[in-house]
Amino acid sequence: MSENEKNKAGQIKLLLVDDEKGFTDIIAKRMSKRDIDVTKAYSGVEALQAIRKSNFDVAVLDLKMEDMDGIEILKIFKKMDPDLAVIMLTGHGSEAAAKDGIKFGAFDYLTKPCDLEELIKKIQGAVQSGR
Repeated sequence: MSENEKNKAGQIKLLLVDDEKGFTDIIAKRMSKRDIDVTKAYSGVEALQAIRKSNFDVAVLDLKMEDMDGIEILKIFKKMDPDLAVIMLTGHGSEAAAKDGIKFGAFDYLTKPCDLEELIKKIQGAVQSGR
């Protein structure tokens, strides 16, 4: 793993994007206990502002949000940072849409509610793959 893939403390830098505030806060808290540096965004607009200000190793992106569609955000992320690994989160029985995300450059996807350990494994896999 190269130096630019991790921050000074050796942590994975994660952008967590989901408009379900309670879910986002709980996941962020649990990940930070596992030595992952989490930046939270509760909307597509906040996510785009965050990616302009900072470099991330990986983003976990909800597919369905009120302000912007997750696929739309994914496409913008990939234009801004082609090497950013993106893991799509989907609920509402929309696995087909998550698979569309793979076509547009997402590393992988998970359905909500997701197992935290499985999500962390996917995050670590994405960082290790360099995507």
